[in-house]
Amino acid sequence: MKTLVDKYAGKISASGLAPATGEGAPLVGGLDAALAWSRESEHIPELAPLFDFLAINSLAWCRPAGSYAHAVGYLAAEALRTGSASISPRDSETRTFLHDIPVVPAGDTAQLAAALGQRKGVILHDPERGPALAAVGSVSPEQCFVTVSSIAFACFVAFFGRALELTRDGGMDDAFRRSFDAAVAALPPMEAAPPELMAGPFTDEETVRRAMDQAGKALVERRLVDSFFGNISCRLGNTLFISQTGAPLDELPGLIDPVPLDGSTCAGLTASSECTAHTAAIEASGAQTLLHGHPRFAVILSLFCDERATCPEADRCHVACRVKRDIGGAPVVPGEVGTGPTGLSRTLPPALVQAGAAVALGHGVFTLGQTDFRQAFARLEYVERTARANFFDILGV
Repeated sequence: MKTLVDKYAGKISASGLAPATGEGAPLVGGLDAALAWSRESEHIPELAPLFDFLAINSLAWCRPAGSYAHAVGYLAAEALRTGSASISPRDSETRTFLHDIPVVPAGDTAQLAAALGQRKGVILHDPERGPALAAVGSVSPEQCFVTVSSIAFACFVAFFGRALELTRDGGMDDAFRRSFDAAVAALPPMEAAPPELMAGPFTDEETVRRAMDQAGKALVERRLVDSFFGNISCRLGNTLFISQTGAPLDELPGLIDPVPLDGSTCAGLTASSECTAHTAAIEASGAQTLLHGHPRFAVILSLFCDERATCPEADRCHVACRVKRDIGGAPVVPGEVGTGPTGLSRTLPPALVQAGAAVALGHGVFTLGQTDFRQAFARLEYVERTARANFFDILGV
């Protein structure tokens, strides 16, 4: 267990979600024969009793870093000030995994236990030392990492999306402006040069798997996706090799499924939940590779629509939007995970065939590559770079 708690504490800081050292660095605990912690911390006496109160075997705590800290801090303070006691972002991670994000005062173990009894993760509001994130898992510390990533991502998207809405509706007030300026100042720049990826076409299974592993690691390293979100696939003959559902893209060896395109086996049962969308897009386009990431500014812009205030489908825009928009030439399409009437398997393939890239509203970016992952990666980075530039253009910055 000590190895696991150390691993996921390291992944939280490596993802830029929390500082690597100091009081706010990730603290991960795991219960096996005994309770093991990733490090010594003054917060252990407050957190350890949660293992007695809740049916959990793991817990993670950290203070968000950089832009995340300012976004989470502002939204948490606002939630408590207005009496809502939770945050309800509109991105797909929140809808799918979180539902809403409770906010509780730091130092109150009883409130923290009650909130974590209802949700996978919470925000702890501390006006003196800054906000913290806490998440629990019933199976593995991996679950805690996923939840911490989801909360940080959701708050980032909600906060920066609020900046667009306030600018459109008359401007930011002083309190928001201070937090926003600090969050912008903490934004890391995007990489200028493309990553070094294997050239195609790929002619054997071993090469396909190595190329997928390389592209997955590059997506995570460039923070175009959190480790456990997004997916990746590559066609070889009549087989689609695709990352398994919930697979960390920076740890793909052993987590790639070969799925026959003729449906002759049930190998797709453990494949990504978006396997059907991948298959349809690959077959319709003739492309060999597909990447799906969750770059933050593309998601933010996909949720920003001038017609939302008067749209009768405003509460269902992620599945019912009919407004024609694009980001860097990539159409913005509605759709939910799966194969239902409003599933991404129906909405994504036509958009990808048209443009080679598409943005699923509130969800992320999908891109195709004709022979390898270099073109797909370049397209994904271009959409995010364009989204980031458009974001600041709208603000007049």
